[in-house]
Amino acid sequence: MKPAARLRRRECVDPGQWPESLPPLLRRLYAARGATSMELAQPRLAQLLPPDSLGGLDAATALLAEAIANDRHIVVVGDFDCDGATACAVGVRGLRLLGARRVSHAVPNRIVHGYGLSPALVEELAALQPDLLVTVDHGIACHAGIAEAKARGWQVLVTDHHLPGEHLPPADAIVDPNLRGDAFPSKVLAGVGVMFYVLLALRRRLRDAGAFADREPDLSVLLDLVAVGTVADLVPLDANNRALVGAGLRRLRAGQGCAGLRALIEVSQRDAGRLTATDIGYAVGPRLNAAGRLEDMALGIECLLTDDLSRARDIAAMLNEINSERRAVQQQMTDEAEAALARIALGEAGVPGAVCLFDAEWHPGVVGLVASKMKERLHRPVIAFAPAEPGSDVLRGSARSIPGFHIRDALADVAARHPDLIERFGGHAMAAGLSLRADAFAAFAAAFERQAMAMLTPELLQADVLSDGELHAEEFCRASADALRDGGPWGQGFAEPQFDGDFDVLSWRVVGERHLKLELGGIGRRLNAIEFGGWSGNPPPARVRIAFRLEPDDYRGGDAVQLVVVHREAVG
Repeated sequence: MKPAARLRRRECVDPGQWPESLPPLLRRLYAARGATSMELAQPRLAQLLPPDSLGGLDAATALLAEAIANDRHIVVVGDFDCDGATACAVGVRGLRLLGARRVSHAVPNRIVHGYGLSPALVEELAALQPDLLVTVDHGIACHAGIAEAKARGWQVLVTDHHLPGEHLPPADAIVDPNLRGDAFPSKVLAGVGVMFYVLLALRRRLRDAGAFADREPDLSVLLDLVAVGTVADLVPLDANNRALVGAGLRRLRAGQGCAGLRALIEVSQRDAGRLTATDIGYAVGPRLNAAGRLEDMALGIECLLTDDLSRARDIAAMLNEINSERRAVQQQMTDEAEAALARIALGEAGVPGAVCLFDAEWHPGVVGLVASKMKERLHRPVIAFAPAEPGSDVLRGSARSIPGFHIRDALADVAARHPDLIERFGGHAMAAGLSLRADAFAAFAAAFERQAMAMLTPELLQADVLSDGELHAEEFCRASADALRDGGPWGQGFAEPQFDGDFDVLSWRVVGERHLKLELGGIGRRLNAIEFGGWSGNPPPARVRIAFRLEPDDYRGGDAVQLVVVHREAVG
């Protein structure tokens, strides 16, 4: 079922001139990612793009400054994923730092309200009697909800990073770097990053108006939240996002993060002093996301807003339990998705060009994770659907794509050709969400597969595992592993380093039912390795070619290192 992946090495690039203190290993890794100086490899806050060219900031900061001056009620409306939750916390904390006295927050419940600022959520918000709504990480596609809010006499500021549709919603101001004609150089800010930029611009407006009699507020205290939301949303880590994430990681490593993030790091059993973007992506972010997937993200936002560490630890423990439940639900749904794929008629390539999956018993909060898992295994665009709520005749779908296939554009083309199929959609190149009627699923699946096959090429359907080449024998050491861990932040668009080589399998065993623990040789010493999800029921061959990450083995301690296998094939 899984198409064969091709192990391919990155092009060798002249590493150029670097400080003597920078290890040669990092020099070649940075150069291979297009970074030719320390300013590009490890950008600092001083290099952050100024807000000036981000469209809509004048109107947005005017709304906010007026609301603060007149003691109006500002309600920050978040979203039910990690980016939306951190953006909400940044908005609430930042506005209070800048002098707002009446700031509340709200977040839709996935089952009750649906996505974003919907009319159902607006009706519920009426009890708060807001004067100004500020959407974070959504709003650009919330036409009906914004129209309803405006009809009630409320002002609406949209801060978002998703791609706009043909028409913009009737908001009083919109800040979104992806608006047509927006001159902001970085189009890949996460929702939390957009809100942070709004606060930077608002501080400047208030400063120019003489609002700060003494010392102006330090907004850098919000960067821990910005880092977590940016990494968790899987936006590309261009130099600007790396500057934001790097600064946030430094705060977290220094123990200066907000109480909620410190508690989430603790419950994730991560070492805060050595925290990486990978730790955020695989441990901290999922625990926060779990609240919005299975329960109510209001719990996650409360965790991020409390300054009481004891309360934060209590909430983090609850989020950890919810995440354990999420993992169990996800595994069951993934197993069912694999069984469903086995029943699909396979084409010449071994798998369909694009896949749509639906099960009436699936949970709508977990379909995105299932789509992501199946996309990784198949290297095909995948959309997974579940009923919007038990027994509903409306389906909610979550789409995940492969490089080179813009999935939101594909959905837009399907919607244009079949205007009665999709009720609403939105998203990015690599991920999108949509809703449609249950009786339209078969027709949509056929239309989407046709559209995908028209856009896909054999080259796009070839799964590649990119390697940074071989490591020298002396580089399999703790110093190299520490340099790699600290040399980031690594992530989307600035890929975490991985290497390849041929090794002898000296011993192996199965751990945790699904994982493969290996002892490898062939470089004059024994190396410990683990391949997560690597147990297929067949023993590994005696000699293998693998792609791997080199990591410190903190469990064993000392100078121990471990290879994390991401690709394995037999040799000879």
